Amino acid sequence: MNRLVYNFLFLGLLAFVSSCTPKPQAPVAGPVPVTLYDVKRQPAVYYDEFPGTVVALNQVELRSEVTGYIREILFKEGQVVRKGQRLYTIDQSRYGATHDQAQANVEIAQANLEKARRDADRYTKLSEQDAIARQRLDDALTDLQNKKLQLASAKADLVKAQTDLRYSVITAPFDGTIGISQVRLGTLVSPGQTLLNTISSDNPIAVDFVIDEKDLPRFVKFEQGTRAKQDTTFRIILPDDSTYPSYGAIDFIDRAVDPQTGTIKVRLSFTNNDRTLRAGMSCTVRVLNENAGNHIVIPYKAVTEQMGEYFTYIVERDSAFQRKVSLGARVNDHVIVRSGLQEGDHIVIEGIQKLRDKTPVQAGAPQPSAEVKKTKQ
Repeated sequence: MNRLVYNFLFLGLLAFVSSCTPKPQAPVAGPVPVTLYDVKRQPAVYYDEFPGTVVALNQVELRSEVTGYIREILFKEGQVVRKGQRLYTIDQSRYGATHDQAQANVEIAQANLEKARRDADRYTKLSEQDAIARQRLDDALTDLQNKKLQLASAKADLVKAQTDLRYSVITAPFDGTIGISQVRLGTLVSPGQTLLNTISSDNPIAVDFVIDEKDLPRFVKFEQGTRAKQDTTFRIILPDDSTYPSYGAIDFIDRAVDPQTGTIKVRLSFTNNDRTLRAGMSCTVRVLNENAGNHIVIPYKAVTEQMGEYFTYIVERDSAFQRKVSLGARVNDHVIVRSGLQEGDHIVIEGIQKLRDKTPVQAGAPQPSAEVKKTKQ
């Protein structure tokens, strides 16, 4: 029992001595070293991007309008052809013979008409002298009318024969590039059915893309301001990520919005002198944003996000203060600030992770702001 009391007394003495011993103080943290950035207004050029497809302004499928065998192919596949250039010929022997026969029938009908006209004139004079019966004159006048109709019919047959003969030669309807031939020499073609080839125009050439109906008023303004001229508003990025050197202009905006998707098609036209753009090619359409100009632009790494809101740290009197900002478009590794900052502010771009509101800081030399624009233009 005495030993138990002694142990309690000893433990109490140790606790009392421990409570009286002063504890070492935690070292006071110094100012957080940070790097600052001078806030200034500067040019900010940025673009909206849309997926696009290169299309020909003119494209037509070549099909025969007569039946026959292909006798000539007068072009090299993939070459540029000119309007009216001969491309294919179809066996003309039958159409040539039909044409000659129709021509002969016209001449015969013309001769018969002349004879009927002379007879009618002669019988008319005799009838005036009461030298023939009236029935004879009526028959002559009827025969004259029939011969006129026969001549008209013969001429119609000649026109048809001439048309068939002309259609036996397939020519280019406009300047453009012709594709791979779908038929070879000796192929039997049928009118309106057999596809011979396809021709598409390639200079100028078009790019189609769709926009949301909310953007329609903006593009209508573009259409009114850029139709028939090319400026810096529209550019395209090719599949290899290169920028097409020529600027585009709005050719037209489609007549109606698709009610299912809420989108509408826009077509741009581009010069294509070196035929870099080919129908069917995919590309990215870049449209200069109407808000591009002088803005407050800061490095995006200076921004922190908390619960869907954005903040930066502004340094005043050797302390960092959290400042809420409203952001605009991203421009590469920078971002446009719509509100929350002013020219002349100093914001933290390095050392943000250690900061809280009103944290003392030790600032290095501010980094100057530089002109900001998209890498691809």
